[in-house]
Amino acid sequence: MRIIFSGTPEFAAETLEALFTTEHEICAVYTQPDRPSGRGRKLTASPVKQLALEHNIPVEQPLNFKEDTDKATLASYKADLMIVVAYGLLLPQAVLSIPKLGCINIHASLLPRWRGAAPIQRAILAGDTTTGVCIMQMEAGLDTGPVMARTECPIHDDDTAQILHDRLAKIGADTLLSTLAELENLQQSAIAQDDTSMCYAHKLHKDEAAIDWQRTAQEIARQVHAFNPWPVAQTLWQGKVFRIWSANIITSQHNASAGEVIAVDKLGIDIATGDGVLRLTEIQVPGKRAMSVADFLNANSLTIGEHLG
Repeated sequence: MRIIFSGTPEFAAETLEALFTTEHEICAVYTQPDRPSGRGRKLTASPVKQLALEHNIPVEQPLNFKEDTDKATLASYKADLMIVVAYGLLLPQAVLSIPKLGCINIHASLLPRWRGAAPIQRAILAGDTTTGVCIMQMEAGLDTGPVMARTECPIHDDDTAQILHDRLAKIGADTLLSTLAELENLQQSAIAQDDTSMCYAHKLHKDEAAIDWQRTAQEIARQVHAFNPWPVAQTLWQGKVFRIWSANIITSQHNASAGEVIAVDKLGIDIATGDGVLRLTEIQVPGKRAMSVADFLNANSLTIGEHLG
């Protein structure tokens, strides 16, 4: 088939890389416009664009598809299929209808659970024990199309969003390739989603990173895992932002107030919560890289009885 690939971040690049190993022709790649990045705010190409240029594939970066010229350019590629993976644009029906076989999407959740922008992080925050990848035929709604294929995977207690992201990216690529092998049959047998079971995965915001130590150790641990690598769970220590990259629940009773430091050693910093104890194992203070608690204690003093938050 002649395929147009649409995607932007690393999650999408994993699938594009897999497509290069198939007999299909990638006739064009669509991705978000270059964005400022890093301390110098230099315009930077997306991972998908960088990969496409390495393979000499034409790259298109429309702001949206409101202009007729954008639709005409898409149509000019005469694609059989458009594959969409974390592209970052909600495609109108006029675009979805252009490829001969329409547009299909890889989504990192078990639809209809966690439609929307942040399904990986929301699944961890909610305490889901299972997630996965769905391949769906796209409709004009947000992640509402019928599902052609799905692959499940477990969410482990120590999975961060980055770890789960990487696992699902590989699963997504593999599931797509098997779907393409019997695409037309799967399109005909696709299963409509049950809208009554839908959950919406809202986009992440920085203000969600602030820890409320009155919450349970389990809830805070999920927050730490879900927000690694962004926006990173944080609290205050001596008036400064104290970022927490890794933490785990320990079996310990306490009579301390929420946010109180109840134990400190090179294995971790134990903090009392509203219910249970959370051990911090990897942290970051302003101006420094993320580090183990052992490294932190080599240069800093944190004593039992201090409070975070």
